[in-house]
Amino acid sequence: MLTRDTAEGWITRWDLQQEGYLPDREDRFTVLIDAVEAAGRPDPLVIDLGCGPGSLAVRLLDRLPEARVVAVDTDPLLLSLGQAGYAHVRGLRFADVDLRTPGWTGALGLDRPADVAVSTTALHWLPEPHLREVYAELFTALRPGALFLNGDHLDVDDTTPVLAALELAVHERETRRRFADSHPEDWRAWWDAVGQDPALAALAGQRESAAHHGSESRLLSTHLSALRDAGFTEVGTLWQRGDNRLLAAVRP
Repeated sequence: MLTRDTAEGWITRWDLQQEGYLPDREDRFTVLIDAVEAAGRPDPLVIDLGCGPGSLAVRLLDRLPEARVVAVDTDPLLLSLGQAGYAHVRGLRFADVDLRTPGWTGALGLDRPADVAVSTTALHWLPEPHLREVYAELFTALRPGALFLNGDHLDVDDTTPVLAALELAVHERETRRRFADSHPEDWRAWWDAVGQDPALAALAGQRESAAHHGSESRLLSTHLSALRDAGFTEVGTLWQRGDNRLLAAVRP
C-alpha cells in the first residue's frame, strides 16, 4: 500500500530532479497559473496533459481553489504517486489516459468543454504525427475562447540558429548559477532509486522504460504549425527564459 507520506517524499524528490534540468521551473509554473487566473474565470475546468505526479495541478489549485483539474497521464508509477500524495486535494482528478490513443478526450469524463488546457515539460516527447493528432483532438474538448498553455524547452535552431545557440547558453548559465554547489540527481538516477524502493518496485516494473522519453517534437516551429493546423489562433510565446518557453494558443 502506497502511503501519502511515501508518495509525498518521492514527489518532492521528483520536483528537485526536474529542477536540475529546469532551474526556473517554479517561475514557469507561476507565469502559467498567472495566465489561467488572468483569463478571468475563478472556477475553470482545466485539462493537464502529461501531468506526471501532479506538480502543476496542485500549484494551480492552491491559487484557484474553485478550479477543477483533470490530470492526464499514462505512467502507472507517476499516477500512483499523485493519487496517493494528493488524494486530499479538492478539485483534482487523475485520469489514466494515453494521449496517443485516438478518442482520448472521450475518456476524460468531462461534463462540459474545458476552459483551459495546460502542459509542462511533457509534449516534446510525442513524435510529430502524434503531436498533431493530440492538438487536433484537444481542440474539440475546449470551449470557444479557451486557452492552451504549454511550458517546455522548445528550440528554434531550424529557423534562427544564432538565437538558438544564445538561448541554450542562457539556460546553461542559469543552471550553473542555480546549482553551483551541488546538482540534483538526474532522471535516470531518480528512476533507479524508485526501483529500489519496495513500496514502488511493482509499479516501476509495470511502466515502460523511461528511455523512450526523448525530444521527438523539440522545435517551436513544429508546435506552432500543429496548433494552427488544429484550428487554434493567436499562437505565440507568452513568456520565455532562454529556450524555456510558455507557448500560448487561443481556441476561436
